[in-house]
Amino acid sequence: MSETAEPTLVTRLEGAAGTLLMNRPKTLNALDLPMIRGFQAALDAWKDDPAVKLVLLEGAGGKAFCAGGDVRRIREFAIAGDTASIEAFFAEEYAVNRGIALFGKPWISLIDGVCMGGGIGVSIHGSPRVVTEHALMAMPETAIALFPDVGTSYSLPRLPGAIGTWLALTGARLRGGDAVAAGLATHFVKREKLAALREALLGGDAGVVERFAEAPPEASFAPHRAAIDRCFSKDSVAAILAALEAEGTEWAAEQVKVLRRMSPTSLAVSLLLLRRGAGASLDECLEMELALTRSVVNKHPDFREGVRSVLVDKDGTPHWTPARVEDLDPAAIETLFRG
Repeated sequence: MSETAEPTLVTRLEGAAGTLLMNRPKTLNALDLPMIRGFQAALDAWKDDPAVKLVLLEGAGGKAFCAGGDVRRIREFAIAGDTASIEAFFAEEYAVNRGIALFGKPWISLIDGVCMGGGIGVSIHGSPRVVTEHALMAMPETAIALFPDVGTSYSLPRLPGAIGTWLALTGARLRGGDAVAAGLATHFVKREKLAALREALLGGDAGVVERFAEAPPEASFAPHRAAIDRCFSKDSVAAILAALEAEGTEWAAEQVKVLRRMSPTSLAVSLLLLRRGAGASLDECLEMELALTRSVVNKHPDFREGVRSVLVDKDGTPHWTPARVEDLDPAAIETLFRG
């Protein structure tokens, strides 16, 4: 049977668990609106069902948990001026993120493979979050001129030190052990033990994760931990760049190169969003994010250009507006937050 003939979110009751399988392997399980609506239906059905002790979330295909939202489709809506479809996608996705946070039962993600953007959104608000050595987690939104959404404007500022800001601005990719050290994941389990863990979880006791978990390898970013806090704690993109340049290390120079490739507008929006999110509730963060989608996706040219460059033409030569961090207008950034 072809992928298109199968449900994109497979929902089952297995033992004492509600199980969810994101089932678009050809797109690395990227979220589309039918999947999001399937999540909402499961939340509604299982929240007050005493037979469902926990929820188990996985991705199909062996390569990805979930690579994020289907931003190519969102770009098509933007080009067509279909603001209603854009609003529906983000509003319903964020409602699911909020629903996971309020679910009240263990929401267990088994992350084995790529988990980015919207994939983090359907996992970070629940727990436990299990990663294997093959997990790869990131928030790569600034490369396509978006911003950390799906409620991560709440979650990222609450990671240790300035790790959340570093992840949000650079899109740094974390392997399994890195993700535990950063706080995106809670437990590290070897892939070879994942099937046995899944079977044990069907009994309805989330505590069995502890039996299978082991100490993760040292985080690859550990040698740069102090520099991350020094540089990414600054309150402007220009100040972060200056601090990195002052470090005088190969790692810091690479971070500068990465930041210089990103949309300057997206960097400024993302930084301000995280600073505001640090003192806001999850609901307030989701409201800020939804307002930003209306301006950043519908009105500003960088989102369409970023998705074109990274995912459509794949030429890696985006033309940003403005082109440089030094040309940013703080008033224009503030205006974007009004939707």
